[in-house]
Amino acid sequence: MLNENIKAIRKSKGLSQEELAVRLTVVRQTVSKWENGLSVPDSDMLISLSEALETPVSILLGESIVEPKVDDLKAISKKLEIINLQLAQRKITRRKIFHRLFISLCAAIVTVFAVLIVLNSPYLGWNYNDPETAVLGAAFHMFEYLFVRLAPLFFIGAVVGIFLTRKKE
Repeated sequence: MLNENIKAIRKSKGLSQEELAVRLTVVRQTVSKWENGLSVPDSDMLISLSEALETPVSILLGESIVEPKVDDLKAISKKLEIINLQLAQRKITRRKIFHRLFISLCAAIVTVFAVLIVLNSPYLGWNYNDPETAVLGAAFHMFEYLFVRLAPLFFIGAVVGIFLTRKKE
């Protein structure tokens, strides 16, 4: 069991007997003897072997290592392909959502600008002696003031967003 596990793990790590021997500072023939079952490493060498193969000692001493079958690799490959397609579809859907949001933001900004132009600042003619009217007029004026200054920046950002999220052919 130990000899088979050493050989299987060494091959799975892509190491030759010579490379493993260099890592353990032993000669290649020693590794060959271990793998052929002609000798076994002592306890200190077993620990060094587990470190060199990056495998726990219990695995080295345990049951046989089963290498993945070609059918298993094909099944894993198909699953990964499906996951990749799902991720690509999710990315396309996310891009479409952002594209529509940017278009909606542009439409909302243009609509609010149109409404503000049509209303022509009606709060300027209000009687501000009434406290509720004064608060409402001040709030409406603050909204208009901030919107007129910030909306162009958001509009430009949304147009850039539309450009960046458009469908690329």
